[in-house]
Amino acid sequence: VQLVESGGGSAQSGGSLSLSCSVSGIAHWSFCMGWFRQIPGKEREGVASIDDHGATDYTESVKGRFTISQDNANGTMYLQMNSLKPEDTAIYYCATMKQVYCRGSHLRSDEYDFWGQGTQVTVST
Repeated sequence: VQLVESGGGSAQSGGSLSLSCSVSGIAHWSFCMGWFRQIPGKEREGVASIDDHGATDYTESVKGRFTISQDNANGTMYLQMNSLKPEDTAIYYCATMKQVYCRGSHLRSDEYDFWGQGTQVTVST
């Protein structure tokens, strides 16, 4: 199973970035996916999750600014990040589960089985 993030980079405060996560090699597409981020020396934080009904959840600090979505036909998940703030600076990871179906919020890293390598997002003032 391979997850590859793309779209990271630099942005100014108030700007936007769009992350993509391409999933391949998985036997059964999982509708249970999430985005996480990590700052060196800190624990990995759940940013957004999506379930098999398309229901989404977000950590409080990004609600109203970030949007998670998935394109099952193309095996891709997205994270649209608007109104970026310097505190959004981190390495962003996409993740998916072995199970195909799930419901509700899934913002704990130990719920996920497969991870991408991460992409750096840097927001400057």
